[in-house]
Amino acid sequence: MTFNRLIVLLLLLVVSSSLHAQRFNQQREFSGLRDGTWEASLLIGNQDGLDVTGERGSAVDIDSELAWGFTFGWNWTPNWNFNYRFLLAKPGYTATIVPENTALPAQTFSHEADRYSNQLNATYHFFDGPLTPYLQAGIGYTSLDSNVPSAPPDVGCWWDPWWGYICFSDWSTYDTSGFSYNLGLGLRWDVNGAVFMRGAWNREFYSGDRADFDFDTLTVEVGVMW
Repeated sequence: MTFNRLIVLLLLLVVSSSLHAQRFNQQREFSGLRDGTWEASLLIGNQDGLDVTGERGSAVDIDSELAWGFTFGWNWTPNWNFNYRFLLAKPGYTATIVPENTALPAQTFSHEADRYSNQLNATYHFFDGPLTPYLQAGIGYTSLDSNVPSAPPDVGCWWDPWWGYICFSDWSTYDTSGFSYNLGLGLRWDVNGAVFMRGAWNREFYSGDRADFDFDTLTVEVGVMW
């Protein structure tokens, strides 16, 4: 599914949610309408590509890729929001590996990685009205998986009373995970008392085992409040 099609789907969600809100939330005023509410949203975005240089000339070139995720949060006041955000991207990449034997040439290969991001964020809205810019900061946990096997697969086989003889294989991959933090800024629009939209730029900082990864992501969100 293309990025444009996802935008259209989000817009359709806004329209349908807006009609729902007009029926059930007409009593809510726009001034301070976020105060004390819970919220959840779906997001899509574009994760920028980046080049990372490792030791002895090793490197990885990560492509720009579509990202998606969701948030769940609480508006403590009209100005302060605290939320959890999950983000997933599967970018392609080209890696350059350098053999330990320096007489051998460097080798390159291309594959697809998985990036999982879990962040706990604090957001400050500059205005308590329906349209406001905001700043965001948070900490969390990031995982990067190269999807390149690091060892031969483990294979297990057994007899099943319904399905007969079954074999299952699994394997370890080269991956890294650990603490990360993020900073961002954006614009929020509370469409009505139940529906909101956000557009934001965010940078996530993660230090891997041998290199640093700074992921820039532009996102669009559609959410509901209650």
